[in-house]
Amino acid sequence: MQSTLFRRVTAALTLLLVSGVSVASDWAERSNVNLRPGVTNISQDVFDLHMVILWIVSLIGLLVFGLIMYSAVAHRRSKRPQAADFHENVFLEVFWTVLPFIILIGMAVPATRVLIAMDDSSDAELTVKVTGYRWNWSYEYLSYQDDNDVGIFYFSNLKTPAEQYNRPILKDGLFPYGTAADRVGVEPVEKDANYMLAVDKPLVIPAGVKVRFLVTADDVIHSFFMPDFAIKKDAIPGFVNEAWTLVPEDATGTYYGQCAELCGKNHAFMPIEVRVLAQNEFDSWIAEEKEKAASGPDLTPFSSLESAMELGQQKYAAACVLCHGAEGQGGIGLPFAGSALMTDSSRVQENIDVLIKGRNAMPSFAAQLTPREIAAVITYQRNAFGNNTGDLVQPADVAK
Repeated sequence: MQSTLFRRVTAALTLLLVSGVSVASDWAERSNVNLRPGVTNISQDVFDLHMVILWIVSLIGLLVFGLIMYSAVAHRRSKRPQAADFHENVFLEVFWTVLPFIILIGMAVPATRVLIAMDDSSDAELTVKVTGYRWNWSYEYLSYQDDNDVGIFYFSNLKTPAEQYNRPILKDGLFPYGTAADRVGVEPVEKDANYMLAVDKPLVIPAGVKVRFLVTADDVIHSFFMPDFAIKKDAIPGFVNEAWTLVPEDATGTYYGQCAELCGKNHAFMPIEVRVLAQNEFDSWIAEEKEKAASGPDLTPFSSLESAMELGQQKYAAACVLCHGAEGQGGIGLPFAGSALMTDSSRVQENIDVLIKGRNAMPSFAAQLTPREIAAVITYQRNAFGNNTGDLVQPADVAK
């Protein structure tokens, strides 16, 4: 009787687990909640390893919980079971010692192979230094093929407009975090297709070329996470970690990632966008960027206040809005609307110095923005948010 019951329980649990795992796997694939297969060979290896380990632990779970359920049913209290009386069983002791060892070796061998491959950044043709900041990324192209002095450097900022993620200001200059009554009459804002993912200047790499990333940080710990490339490396101040990718030639396109380490209040506002180009297109792009870098900063003066305001609004939205607010109301940073610094025309030079050198927790923007962009941002700050000073700052004022 017990033998029949054992077979029935075992068969039922086996069917339940196998069908459950199959259904869960199909659901995970359709719902995009499983690990991504990615587009690179190494990301495919990671995905395959993940699925193998998943099935192994599922079978172990079947065995363990099957024995538990069988014991609970076959030796239930109502049957007045008599406990077995034996001191030891050499076969069982050897079996449950050797079998886990074999299972662990079976998992360790492919896992070690994949881990070694993930850390092998040798023979890379392109080297890019990736630096995390609060709250954006910078990319510096160090070497490409035989060129060891590429000299391309830029910052990458969130492109999503502030009105798509900021709550509307309704009363007393405060964001209505509280009651539903605060949101009455507030129209929802339509979000972009790449909401909170697109950036103003994406990282650009070639397809079919091995790329090495040197990952570090300037302030706190960040994490450079690109799931489609199987890359997740911590960016730690004072340390340099290495990662690499080799995107197949037929996988050109745009891919997205995130900072995966909680790095402060605006952690969610520093996405990663990578454009993968065909190698000939990348060669043209890098030649154009090198020419721009060699030509020096653009010091073309603004022809009017309006032209400076237009550029300034774009750069303010990319570089300043997260800390100082879409309406200059402040937040992490000081408020601009009606502030003494922004309304006193005699303090324009101080305003320039703050952006170039930084102040307190605010970093220097000398590397993030060109003199022309800094001049436009300051002009915008001094003439928006009700300030209306009429001050027009020119690139030459910043460059000197």
